[in-house]
Amino acid sequence: MNLQQLRIVREAVQQNFNLTEVAAALFTSQSGVSKHIKDLEDELGVELFQRRGKRLLGLTEPGKELAVVVDRMLQDVRNIKRLAQQFSSADQGQLTIATTHTQARYALPQVVARFKQAYPRVHLVLHQGSPSEIVSLLQSGEADIGIATEALGKDDAFVTFPFYEWRHAVVVPEGHPLTTRPLTLETLAEQPLITYHEGYTGRARIDASFAAAGLAPDLVMSALDADVIKTYVQVGLGVGVIAAMAFEPTRDSGLQLLDASHLFPANTTRIALKRGHYLRGFAYRFVQECVAELTEDVVREAMEPNAA
Repeated sequence: MNLQQLRIVREAVQQNFNLTEVAAALFTSQSGVSKHIKDLEDELGVELFQRRGKRLLGLTEPGKELAVVVDRMLQDVRNIKRLAQQFSSADQGQLTIATTHTQARYALPQVVARFKQAYPRVHLVLHQGSPSEIVSLLQSGEADIGIATEALGKDDAFVTFPFYEWRHAVVVPEGHPLTTRPLTLETLAEQPLITYHEGYTGRARIDASFAAAGLAPDLVMSALDADVIKTYVQVGLGVGVIAAMAFEPTRDSGLQLLDASHLFPANTTRIALKRGHYLRGFAYRFVQECVAELTEDVVREAMEPNAA
């Protein structure tokens, strides 16, 4: 048994059992992948994969159990490398943050600035994606820290911490009729509406608020980030519902922000870390730059296997 065989098992699952994709991901040949799988099965004495001819269809029952162990073993291999780097070069390396556009654009600039001042030799990667992509990057170990409003609190493999609370607001062109009348869900539902795509930036809470009031808003467009929403509000396509922090008066000329805190519930952006993922010292510092109370000791304690 060797690490390449274990990597192939993990990659087969990640590539939906497509051997061509597995070979490409591991920079090897498809025949080499097949041989490694056969050698591992022969050594263990069990079939790990369901097959139809030469095609892999999925994992057998022993294969499913093995895949869990493989993930843990490969994570420990990565942890050993990170541990060595921590003691050989504590102030340099790479830190990967998986987050959404909204967080990268509006919540993290000052955090990143403070962190880079403290660790100028650390290469910081901001990987922007959807909440589900952030979960995948954390699960695979490709990201050290995940920051998002959705999805992160639903996986027991993660420990999460509240980052900050925020609310939605309504953005309209200056002089719009909504600026001169009480803002209610009813008056908002009468307007052509532009807001976030499903699964992004608190969209579920927007939908739930309208549904609870028995209203079906006229949703004319959805987008992944507030900048796109504001652009189409400016050209007259409709009114927008955005994260209030995404409105910048000096830059968003011609638009007006209306308080909607009474219409939609508050949202909480969370910081997520994968249990068992070894964090370099500077990763703990990044978390503390987000929330001062989240010291290394506090985070380490929360990540202990027996922590509540």
